[in-house]
Amino acid sequence: MKLLSCLLVLLICAASCFAADVDGKWTGSISTPNGDLPVAFEFKADGATLTGTTTGPDGSQIKIANGKVDGKNITFAVTFDFGGNSATINYKGVLDMGQLKLTADFNGMPFELTVKKAA
Repeated sequence: MKLLSCLLVLLICAASCFAADVDGKWTGSISTPNGDLPVAFEFKADGATLTGTTTGPDGSQIKIANGKVDGKNITFAVTFDFGGNSATINYKGVLDMGQLKLTADFNGMPFELTVKKAA
């Protein structure tokens, strides 16, 4: 019974270690025909829940929504306001060797980007 309890504690700790790796500031860029656009995220994992912000086109901080953590995988959404019109981008990401590889979907148009943890 003690062995089973110890294994359960280790599994819980291991899961929280993977989630904790996403905590902090992440930066990168998206390549566009008009040049690279900088992107920045700040994440905080609490168990399976992911919260945080991203930087909007005007430099403001926009909260992420529906954030989830599952091991090294994350998902979240960001809704931007463009002059009264809202647009939502849905993200899926995988934490891999200090990088977060993200696939984003904007109105059925997917694009990929990689962000790295800011020093």
